[in-house]
Amino acid sequence: MQQQSDKIIRLQGKVQHYAWGGAEFIPGLLGISNEQKKPFAEYWMGAHPSAPSELISSKGNQSLYEAISYHPVTMLGEKVYQAFGELPYLFKVLDVKQMLSIQVHPTKEEAEKGYDAEEAEGIPLNAPHRNYKDRNHKPEVMVALSEFWLLHGFKSKAALEKLLSEVPEFNVFLPYFKKAGVKALYQLVMEMGQAEVSALLATLVKRAIRLKQEGTIDPSHPAWWVAEWYAYQPEGADIDRGIFSIYFFNIVRLSPGQAIFQGAGIPHAYLQGQNIELMANSDNVLRGGLTSKHIDVPELMKHTIFEEVVPEILNGKTVLPGETVYPCPVPDFGISKIELNSGLSYTSRAASLEICIVTDGGALIDNSLVLKRGEAVAMLPGAEYTIYASGPCTIFKAFVPGGSSDVE
Repeated sequence: MQQQSDKIIRLQGKVQHYAWGGAEFIPGLLGISNEQKKPFAEYWMGAHPSAPSELISSKGNQSLYEAISYHPVTMLGEKVYQAFGELPYLFKVLDVKQMLSIQVHPTKEEAEKGYDAEEAEGIPLNAPHRNYKDRNHKPEVMVALSEFWLLHGFKSKAALEKLLSEVPEFNVFLPYFKKAGVKALYQLVMEMGQAEVSALLATLVKRAIRLKQEGTIDPSHPAWWVAEWYAYQPEGADIDRGIFSIYFFNIVRLSPGQAIFQGAGIPHAYLQGQNIELMANSDNVLRGGLTSKHIDVPELMKHTIFEEVVPEILNGKTVLPGETVYPCPVPDFGISKIELNSGLSYTSRAASLEICIVTDGGALIDNSLVLKRGEAVAMLPGAEYTIYASGPCTIFKAFVPGGSSDVE
């Protein structure tokens, strides 16, 4: 039988230095210096084999991936192990300074087909042109830590008609859109030759840069993001066809504490800001622009939902004093925000492997484990714990809904 103290373990994540990341937020969160101004894009907390977190204890450190491999039922709980065979989520902190690629994630069924097909073709897992790195889907939820901007799904038919009428470079597409619809329109621009894309959008890009410099547009306008993208591109670079998506997709602004869920088939792109992100444990991304990585337009088209989307902004639901849960329509993961102050504590029993990270203030767990801002902890199934705070404190918790807590 495990002692209670063995079920609550400090966790140290892994930083990913992708080029689009900022240089200050994540180092500030983690309390580390970054004199070289390296980009700190993501902080991973989970058991993904490419960058597993470390369990930190007096008995020595251990990879979370290895710990789960050696003791799956103890680490995950019986129900989670039987359902998934692994930790089914990956928990992250993101700092988006430069916008991310236009992308879509496949369903689990399509991911299995795509992975098996690429395996049969003998495409190495680390090949730049590989689309499917695993057999899993990649639904994701994000909670804004700052003002956060993203693209999410196609605009309504009426909004697209208005756009095609008002943007001079897009006027030529209006009759075709009215006749053939959004899928045909998107396929047309995504399959257009590069020379034609550059010729069509050159004036649009110049105008966008001028309008942003003049201060006559703000981030709610697509041109603002076009100008933002080209602030980081080399002189004379080809014009990216991802610009069409900036105009055709909904531009969404989230305030701190607001969330949005993105399921399979919803085209999207993060634009700017900091967030907490939780996703299925997968790295399957189909890209369509605004990136130097592999773009596969036919595969992107195959998995995209070509329907108008009204973005659903989640404010969360209070389930316990101090705890707000953001409902997600998948069995792989759940997320909640715990906000405490002096006099208010939070008591729970882990029903799955839970990961908690402090994003503001500090916390005390069971009067024995102190967590400062940026520090994380893993709660093993069956762990009973109480979190206290002497002042304002914010914690985000990742878990598996309905997980088993029958592990001793």
